[in-house]
Amino acid sequence: MKRSEINKCIREFEARLKEHRFELPPFLSFTPEEWKSKGHEYDEVRDNALGWDITDYGEGHFDTKGLYLITLRNGNVHNKKYTKTYAEKIMMLKEGQISPNHFHWNKMEDIINRGGGNIVFRLWNADKDEGLDTSDVKIFSDGREYTVPAGSEIILKPGQSLSLYPYYYHEFSIQPGTGYAIIGEVSMCNDDNTDNRFYEPLGRFPTIEEDEPPYRLLCNEYPKAKD
Repeated sequence: MKRSEINKCIREFEARLKEHRFELPPFLSFTPEEWKSKGHEYDEVRDNALGWDITDYGEGHFDTKGLYLITLRNGNVHNKKYTKTYAEKIMMLKEGQISPNHFHWNKMEDIINRGGGNIVFRLWNADKDEGLDTSDVKIFSDGREYTVPAGSEIILKPGQSLSLYPYYYHEFSIQPGTGYAIIGEVSMCNDDNTDNRFYEPLGRFPTIEEDEPPYRLLCNEYPKAKD
């Protein structure tokens, strides 16, 4: 992705969150220059990959395969310094985009439609070889448990949520005609380096073409703490 495109996405995401009156913590407004002056008091942000995250899954087709994310809080399964056992994200997906099929070996998460359009989910159980099983899938949604055939469409309207367990393959998009959705995630600790199993091998972060200065740093771009 071009840096100009990432900058545009972050500004767009900020504007949508403001429309929905979703307030962000102060560190998300730091400029790249301000990050250069921040010391170890912000190690939790750096070490746990909090912050802005615009991904095209390394394929360069953000308008069709992409996601806007912010990690607001997170623990760290690899560092005992951080004892939080939970994470929270806020995301945005637009009509025409898809978040591609994947599961997590360890993370359990709830995905919540926080407003905007309708989200379309499709779920499969992973088989013993980590392929797509054809067995029926148990759905856990807002206190209701039911079963659907593998790959069935599940529609989440604003306010509705879906619980996703380890080894649940899931992909999601926006129902045509409904525009975009603001999407919440409440989960166990998030580890994008070792706990994502994409059905088709994909990257996690974009390759960036620096055509203009960054507006905000992404969560994997922070400079080391100033001593």
